[in-house]
Amino acid sequence: MGAMIPPLERRIELPDMIAYAGATWDWHRLHYAPEGLPRPVVDGQVLGALLAEQLQDWLGPAARIRRLHFRLRSTVFAGETVRCTGRVVEEHDGVLVVEQQVEVVDDGRVAATPAGATVTRRP
Repeated sequence: MGAMIPPLERRIELPDMIAYAGATWDWHRLHYAPEGLPRPVVDGQVLGALLAEQLQDWLGPAARIRRLHFRLRSTVFAGETVRCTGRVVEEHDGVLVVEQQVEVVDDGRVAATPAGATVTRRP
């Protein structure tokens, strides 16, 4: 218990955001042509997908995410790099409870917290 989860870093560029919008059918202008903002805004669900990817990279394809939660705290813009971090806070009978966070590497602001998951580890 208390094990640190290997961090996941990802720079999110506009082409990545357009691909995500196409996959999810979320074509809100905020994500590709915002008015009054410095750059397009990353869809918050991208951060959730990165949290899930961090867990799957760490535990492998046999692990199952049973619950994932996160609260958005700050806007992430196209071209910024985010880092997902986390640690195990509880483990019993092959079920892990983890706490996670997403921060913007460029300036250290926290983009998503509290965040975390309940994961079933399978051999």
